Amino acid sequence: MADQLFKIDNFVTQGGQVLDLVLAYQVHGQLNTARDNLILYPTYYAGRSEHNAYLIGEDMALDPRKYCIVIPNLFGNGVSSSPSNTPQPWAASDFPSMSYYDNVACQCRLVREQFDTDRIHTVIGFSMGAMQAYQWVAQYPAMVERFIAICGSARTSGHNKLFLDSIIATLKADGTFNGGNYTSPPLRGLEAFSTVYAGWFASQKFYTKQLYRGMGIDSTAGVVEFAKSVFMQHDANDLIAMAETWRAGDPGANTLYGGDFAGAMGSIRAKGLVMPCDTDLYFRLSDNEEEVALLNDARLAPIRSDFGHLAGGGMDGEATRFIDSEIKMLFDY
Repeated sequence: MADQLFKIDNFVTQGGQVLDLVLAYQVHGQLNTARDNLILYPTYYAGRSEHNAYLIGEDMALDPRKYCIVIPNLFGNGVSSSPSNTPQPWAASDFPSMSYYDNVACQCRLVREQFDTDRIHTVIGFSMGAMQAYQWVAQYPAMVERFIAICGSARTSGHNKLFLDSIIATLKADGTFNGGNYTSPPLRGLEAFSTVYAGWFASQKFYTKQLYRGMGIDSTAGVVEFAKSVFMQHDANDLIAMAETWRAGDPGANTLYGGDFAGAMGSIRAKGLVMPCDTDLYFRLSDNEEEVALLNDARLAPIRSDFGHLAGGGMDGEATRFIDSEIKMLFDY
C-alpha cells in the first residue's frame, strides 16, 4: 500500500523554526458516516507505516472492516519529512528538532483537514508510537476516547536517555560522519549503532534461552545482523532525529502544562490500556506502574514475555495474541 502525503506549510516547531512539512500516512478501512470510527496508529522508532500491519486484520481488534485505521509516519523516519528528504535550509544536520508535541500537532491537522472529524475512537502505538498516544491524550484530551500504550511510557526515563545518548554517540564517532554533513553513509557508525541496539531490544533470557531461533535466527551474531538489516537502511541523521524526539518525550513539556508532568497526566480524559512488557529494557514495568497511578481511568495489563521490547512489536506470537485480546476487551468486543 502506497503512502499518502499531507502537506503542512509554514509549520512552527516548538523550537520556533518555520518550515514546510510532509506527513506521510496510510489508511486501512473507511471512515463511517458518523465519523466516529477513526483509529490513529502512529509509527515507532525506525518503523514505517507498513510495519504496523501485525496488529491489523480481519477478526483482530483493529479490523479494517469496522474501523478507519490511519497510520501517520513519525517525522525523521525517512518517509515523512526527515533530515534525508528535506531541502535546504533544513536538510541533513540542519533539520530542526521535532518533538512529540510537533508530531501530534501535525497529526491533529491531518485528522481534522483530511478526515473532517474531531472524534478519535482510539490512539494506539508501540514504543515511540505509545509515547505519541500519551502525547495525544494530554495535548488534545477532548478529542480522544481511548488510548493504548504498548511497550512505551509517557515520559522518557533517565536511563532510557542514557541509552539514546549511547547510540547517537556511535554514529557521531565515525570519522566520516563529519558533523552530520557526510557525503556517503557512515557505515562503521551504523554498524556500531546496530550492534549496541541489538543488546537492548530484547531481554537477557531472550539470548540465554536462544529465543531468537523462533525468529529464524540461529545465533547472537545473527541477531546483530537482523539489527543491521533494520537500521542500516536508514539515514544516520534520520536515526539521530528520531532519537532526539524520543529523548525529549514528556507530555508536560509545553506551554499547555508548563513542565507539570503530573498535571498533564491528570488532564487525560481518555480510557487507557497500558501494556508494558515485564522484561523490556527501555520502558520498565515499574515506570509504567508509577505513570498509571497518575491517570484517571487506565488499566495496566503487563505482557509476560522474555522477548523484552520485541514482544510488543509482533515478534512473539503469544504476546501479540495477548495484546489483541486486551484491545478487544477495551473495545468491548
